[in-house]
Amino acid sequence: MNALDLGQLLPLLAIAITAGVFGGILAGLLGVGGGIVIVPALYLALSTAGMDSAITMQVAVGTSLATIVFTSLSSGYGHFKRGAIDMNLLKLWAPSLLVGVVIGALLGGYVSGLILVAVFATVAALVAIDMIFRKTKDEPTPRSFAKPVWAMLGVVTGGLSAMMGIGGGTIGVPLLNFLGYDIRRAVGTSAAIGFIIGLPGAVVYALTGLGAEGLPPFSLGYVNLAAAAIIIPLTSSFAHVGVKLAHSIPRRALRFAFGIFLMITSLRMFFDLFEAFSNL
Repeated sequence: MNALDLGQLLPLLAIAITAGVFGGILAGLLGVGGGIVIVPALYLALSTAGMDSAITMQVAVGTSLATIVFTSLSSGYGHFKRGAIDMNLLKLWAPSLLVGVVIGALLGGYVSGLILVAVFATVAALVAIDMIFRKTKDEPTPRSFAKPVWAMLGVVTGGLSAMMGIGGGTIGVPLLNFLGYDIRRAVGTSAAIGFIIGLPGAVVYALTGLGAEGLPPFSLGYVNLAAAAIIIPLTSSFAHVGVKLAHSIPRRALRFAFGIFLMITSLRMFFDLFEAFSNL
């Protein structure tokens, strides 16, 4: 299939604007980097425009990771000013997250796009169920683990996040909350983690996609620069709105909102996956 022409690119850019606004708000509110909105939005837009399904998910994921670099800086700074980032945890987790990101991005650049959709939908559904139904203590107490355990958790979190095109919050927020961290502190720390995931992840997707056929105009490998240029200023600006919301609503409401959104996203991705297999 030929690369998308400029006429087909316009719907992609329109959806990118919408994804940028909502992605930014959710980035600040939930510490997710916005990728949980941006990836399915771009996936839908590219699929509708007739892009080759073999690389649709790679472009959506790669572009999302590029936007997360800037969104996480904006969102993370907002949470940092409110003292909601655990810097010690960030330093402990950063090296293993980086290793996981490189592994996940390399896998994501070469495996079938349907595998990426399946990974995205499955992880999102499991996280949603946990966030909606699990009861938490009013005053959570962080659990302590040995550094090798934290390293393993970091590799898994970084790897899955890079394959899904998300900033780490989708996995990091419920994981840290499960480990005893206050939900707001988990959100703040996960927002900062997005930078560690987004930058190397976007670079790997850009490199692995060089020379791929059927890419949209203005693409650098699997990163579409046109969509990224629209999404980045919007997510960075609206992330501040989300940060204010995160520190003004109850913890339980924050967890429930996170879970409901993830479940809706997961169901949509499973539906697309079912359609893809039906047409094989």
